[in-house]
Amino acid sequence: MSQENELPPWLKEQISRLQQLQQNLQAIMMQKQQIELEIVETERALEELNKITTSDSIYKAAGPLLIKSEKDTIEKELSEKKELANTRVMVLGKQESRVKENLKEVENKINQMLKGTQSTTQK
Repeated sequence: MSQENELPPWLKEQISRLQQLQQNLQAIMMQKQQIELEIVETERALEELNKITTSDSIYKAAGPLLIKSEKDTIEKELSEKKELANTRVMVLGKQESRVKENLKEVENKINQMLKGTQSTTQK
């Protein structure tokens, strides 16, 4: 490969940064999706919990064990879990927005650099 066809160091750096941002975005989106799934599961559990009476036996999983528990206790735990998960989704959403903005900035920077390089090589 001749030196004319090699990418300049500044362009390699920006492309590397772009790839890193894309990987970060993908990781954030996967985390967000997992937490959203957790929220749906928690909501389903709360719905099922609302269908039973306080006199019914309720068990919760603790590793390989099932432990008898009170309806109110489990309801409170699930509500707190859901609230925490919603907060985490909101934080990940903000991170996702920031990473997307950074991606656009880096893409624009690369395009501007490439346009500048092409115009100087065409002269």
